[in-house]
Amino acid sequence: MRLLPQSLFSRLILILLGGLILAQVLSLAVQLRERGELIYRSGGLRSAQRIADIVRLLEATDAAERHHIAAVFDAPPLQVALAPARVALPAPEPENEAHTALFSAVLQRALGDATPVEVVVTAIPLPARIMAPRGPGTPGMGGGPGYMRGIGPVVMPGPGLSYIAQVHLRDGMWATFDARQPQEAFNWPYRVLLTVVILLVAVVLLSLIAVRLVTRPLNALADAAEQLGRDINRPPLAESGPLEVRRAARAFNTMQARLVRYIQDRTRVLAAMSHDLKTPITRLRLRAELLDDDENKIKFTRDLEEMEAMVGATLDFMRGLETGEALQPVDIMSMLESIQEDARETGGAVTISGAASGALNARPQALKRCLRNLVDNAIQYGKSAHIVVEDQVQSLVIRIRDAGPGIPEQELKRVFEPFYRLEASRNRESGGTGLGLTIALSVASAHGGDLALANLPGGGLEAVLTFPRAPAVGRQSPGAANSLPR
Repeated sequence: MRLLPQSLFSRLILILLGGLILAQVLSLAVQLRERGELIYRSGGLRSAQRIADIVRLLEATDAAERHHIAAVFDAPPLQVALAPARVALPAPEPENEAHTALFSAVLQRALGDATPVEVVVTAIPLPARIMAPRGPGTPGMGGGPGYMRGIGPVVMPGPGLSYIAQVHLRDGMWATFDARQPQEAFNWPYRVLLTVVILLVAVVLLSLIAVRLVTRPLNALADAAEQLGRDINRPPLAESGPLEVRRAARAFNTMQARLVRYIQDRTRVLAAMSHDLKTPITRLRLRAELLDDDENKIKFTRDLEEMEAMVGATLDFMRGLETGEALQPVDIMSMLESIQEDARETGGAVTISGAASGALNARPQALKRCLRNLVDNAIQYGKSAHIVVEDQVQSLVIRIRDAGPGIPEQELKRVFEPFYRLEASRNRESGGTGLGLTIALSVASAHGGDLALANLPGGGLEAVLTFPRAPAVGRQSPGAANSLPR
């Protein structure tokens, strides 16, 4: 997916943090819900006990003093009202049936079964309820904080549940109680949140450390693999750390040693075969000179010259693979001017435009060989070569253009294969050995760069060499899958 981060470190952090945050959010939600249930339950029990105590006090006093007592207790979060008639309570809410049953059972147990009680628990902030009318003939109706003159609703601010109860007193009066949970009961539990944040931060730090410890050996292994593509004889990895890391490093070092042996053995065999072929070719040349038929003599001589050229190119290729040339700063403009001068001496037309702002860290002989092969191809098949130097921030681009017929699109990649030549060039006059582009691509790849061919819109072929200014991964060419010139 495009939204996922690219590195293993980032993906592991994303998975760990995502799972951790989700788990903490769900755990916090469960804790808050359980906390709310406990608050409601304990608040309902306290409210029921307090209402029962007030009812006993009202029963123990005469009618003249009841209103004074009700006014004293009529203060948030509890409202008390006395009325001669029963007041209609809000309809029960299904989600609060458990709270209603518990509140009713506790209050009934505290008052006794002989006292008629009506109970409802509602989530309405404070449902409208009818208060006892106040008039001059009503003794002691001074009215408390929750008392309203006449008939009208009383609303208490704040969320929560209202525990509403009506108790029928012995003398026929009805006492209405509305107990509202205190506002602080619904505030955020900052201590719980602080605990969750501290736990989250601690686990995040530990996760970062753990993921870094896991991904560091992988980064070291990736760096070693990149360097292996550029230098097969790089120092082996240190076999230290956890068991899995040591096993991976040991396997990598074993693979590197096997590759070195394989490349050396193959190089020696091919070099020896190419060298040994020179002797029979030389004998054939001498025998061809003794032929009386001039036409066959010319044909034999041309075939032998082509074979000798192929053997020489193969030897040069093998020697290039075994060179121990070290990286050093190279003045790319001076090298191009030297190649230009060499081409002029043999009648080749080479022009240069653009400039490089600084030296390129490269292997001089291998780089010159790469550029010379491309320039020679441009002169051979396009009659001239135009070199364009583009020095960019992160790379150095060298374009070598010719005015030749170009290459079919389907052949642009195949020409990099060893000994592969286009059908049109399979003649003794213009055909090469098929190793020039292979060597050029191998040199570019060994320097962490790339070589690509493209047909120009107006005709001709363009070879684009790209060398990174910073160290980069060396890409292996099709013709150098197991070895690169160094």
